[in-house]
Amino acid sequence: MTIMKRQCLANRRRFLETASAATVGGLIIPNGFSKLHAADSAIRETKHFWCRLAPEGPYIDSQRDNKAFGFGDGKIFLSEDNAKSWAHSALFPEAENITFSCILKNGNILFATREKLFLSSDNLATHRQITVKTPEGADYVPHKAQNPDQPGWYFHSLDGVHTWDIDGSEMLVWGNYCNVLGGPVPVNIYYSTDSGQTVKIAYSFGQNPKFQEKGTESASFLGNPGNPVICRHIHNVVYHPNERAYYACTGDINRGDGNECHWLRGTYDAKADKWDWRVLLSVNSNSRYKSGGINFVDGQLYWAADANGPKPADEKHDRGIFRCDPRDLADPKKHTLLFNSEFELANMIIEDGVILAGHCAPASTYKTGIVISPDMGKTWAQYDLAEYGPRSPVRFQPKNSDGWFRVDLRKGWIERAEVLFIKPKT
Repeated sequence: MTIMKRQCLANRRRFLETASAATVGGLIIPNGFSKLHAADSAIRETKHFWCRLAPEGPYIDSQRDNKAFGFGDGKIFLSEDNAKSWAHSALFPEAENITFSCILKNGNILFATREKLFLSSDNLATHRQITVKTPEGADYVPHKAQNPDQPGWYFHSLDGVHTWDIDGSEMLVWGNYCNVLGGPVPVNIYYSTDSGQTVKIAYSFGQNPKFQEKGTESASFLGNPGNPVICRHIHNVVYHPNERAYYACTGDINRGDGNECHWLRGTYDAKADKWDWRVLLSVNSNSRYKSGGINFVDGQLYWAADANGPKPADEKHDRGIFRCDPRDLADPKKHTLLFNSEFELANMIIEDGVILAGHCAPASTYKTGIVISPDMGKTWAQYDLAEYGPRSPVRFQPKNSDGWFRVDLRKGWIERAEVLFIKPKT
């Protein structure tokens, strides 16, 4: 059985007619769910959004405008009508091990298994393996795992936004969320400036002693031996256009070798093809700075905290959805707490004035918790989509051309389960 074996329950589940109560501005809203159309039992609505599970068929791993990329049953698929049908497909024996995909502006599709990266530039008629390059231009070759079924998640992401238009060109940047399932792996930020034809390392984290192959000597540890900054994995990488800079947040906790939760800021010199990164903050896990949902809107920094770990018995975890001027990130007194869900928020996206975030299921009393603000944080609602079971919404992706956000529902915390689509009523 593969590590990322799909647990598709889309045609085996039915929504409850009523979800758990939602809270808006301190008021309880009963009867969270009601039918949208009697003839369409797959779609339900709340006061703030419609939602539906992906239909049975390929696992819909990513979307962009009217396109969707999916996989399953030893094949990869491309849809041109928002996954209503699949116009293109190709054999791909490792389909169930796909951990990452991105549809580029020019139509290229970059996708990855656990330790291999591939590119198709002709709607899946062909695809080729991409070898990542180091900053010095050498081939970056994945390590040989002791267990070939545990090669590590070299390219898997927790967030769902990876591309930005900068000076008329598209930039692809993402980091790997790893070292939870799949075996130990080094932690990197990757980038491409040519629609996935060339992928390079923008930043490589140091050697974390806690995430190595068993029995490995320190001289052979995975990671950058010249970098003292260690982490477990990357939660989020996002571009701030006002500063022309990238912000990244990592996890997780201090295991005795130093803090693993950092905020980094990086700038890219396109002419020199060089990066300049600096660490803004390093903290332990019970902190609002532990985040998987960084967003920049109108020059302001928004983020969702998934603080956890040890804390004094008489204190609460430092959680919520926050906003500040990016210059004030290091000063909590200048942060505005927009909403306190009281639970870890694993991921967040902001688009067209709608803020959408998801609970980390193992840390929440909700089965599948969704937080939404339709008006940039002025009012809030919190729903439990309990019929899905214990699921963590992650990899929030921008709306497709039909207006639906795409969200991974991960079983418990991170094992792949279903895909959820959410359409705000704004």
